[in-house]
Amino acid sequence: MSETLPSVVLFGASGGIGSETARLLRRDGFGVALVGRSAERLQALATEVDAPAIEADCSSLAEAEQAIAEAGAALGGVDAVVNCIGSLLLKPAHRTTEEEFEAVLRTNLHSAFSTLRAGAAAMKKGGSVVLLSTAAARLGLANHEAIAAAKAGVQGLALSAAASYASRGLRVNVVAPGLIETDMAAPILGSEVSRKASEGMHPLGRIGQPIEVARAIRFLVDPEQAFVTGQVLGVDGGLGTVRSRA
Repeated sequence: MSETLPSVVLFGASGGIGSETARLLRRDGFGVALVGRSAERLQALATEVDAPAIEADCSSLAEAEQAIAEAGAALGGVDAVVNCIGSLLLKPAHRTTEEEFEAVLRTNLHSAFSTLRAGAAAMKKGGSVVLLSTAAARLGLANHEAIAAAKAGVQGLALSAAASYASRGLRVNVVAPGLIETDMAAPILGSEVSRKASEGMHPLGRIGQPIEVARAIRFLVDPEQAFVTGQVLGVDGGLGTVRSRA
């Protein structure tokens, strides 16, 4: 484990935001263990950034606990847990099946609970947990019912946990991105018309980049931010809070 910077267990490491976070943290000298479901992508990233890779489905509490145990053994301890796991379903409620809704909850909310619970059990002397939400969790956007419900749950989970674990110095925070240029967002950004409409929704007039979210995550896991907990940090071009002039 690094003498100056924490060792981070990064869940959802093979995704667009997760992989960029891994690159940034390793470049800055953090210890990182990569956790994800895509073995091929995970191993390629592990080779690139020189970090241990652990294949696991962390919507399962048992697999999250095992992943953190393996990461702790590889890194010499765990100081921070980051959950970049996510999915995107854009449908109104009446067109969303029960199976689809449950899948969104399992991927987004269950995984957040599992990684938080496992991380809190492992970090008994303080540390940092960072969960990912979305601007849609606090802004009414059409056809976002399932994902907004799941990610709003992530925010409530984090705020309650921040209160529960504050006495032991375990900080819990959330990063809430707007639309980010990732493979997951590709179906929305695939046409020029859709891209322009999406850009126009953000007051800054563009789509976010994964590195911009990664920088926010890096800020929150850094022990220098020891007085920051219970926060939802929007990295969303103003989408969640700002209305630009027409």
